[in-house]
Amino acid sequence: MLDGWLEYHRETLAWKCEGLTPDQLRERSVAPSSMSLLGLVRHMAEVERSWWRRTVEGVEAPPFFYERETNPDGDFDDVDTADVDEAFARWREECEHGRAVAAARSLDDLSAAAPWSRHGDDRPVSLRWVLVHLVEEYARHNGHADLIRERIDGVTGD
Repeated sequence: MLDGWLEYHRETLAWKCEGLTPDQLRERSVAPSSMSLLGLVRHMAEVERSWWRRTVEGVEAPPFFYERETNPDGDFDDVDTADVDEAFARWREECEHGRAVAAARSLDDLSAAAPWSRHGDDRPVSLRWVLVHLVEEYARHNGHADLIRERIDGVTGD
């Protein structure tokens, strides 16, 4: 069920972006927000990368689209000249990696790294927790995507 909901939300984000030009994908929601569909795709690539590679597997995986210290919102903010194909390729790659990692583990397996260790919390989380969190993260951002898409061309749904 968790895998199914996560796939549903991944597919929903892709659907929200279908048929749009690069300029439309870069179009911002409403000032002062810097949110765009392309920014959401870039952000979700980072989210997938962070949870599966850094947290679950415990490997070093530097961000693609931002600098943690100097540009923490670069995934959202720096879309004006961003490569659309690269963003979607990175996102799809990280989703595929996440599928493989999840398929090789039990829901009760604990993460190799503690997601909030830099904030003093050194507790690992279960794969179940990661899946629930990813469903929540996608659901929230798909709500944003729905509003942005409606603003661009009036398309709504799911």
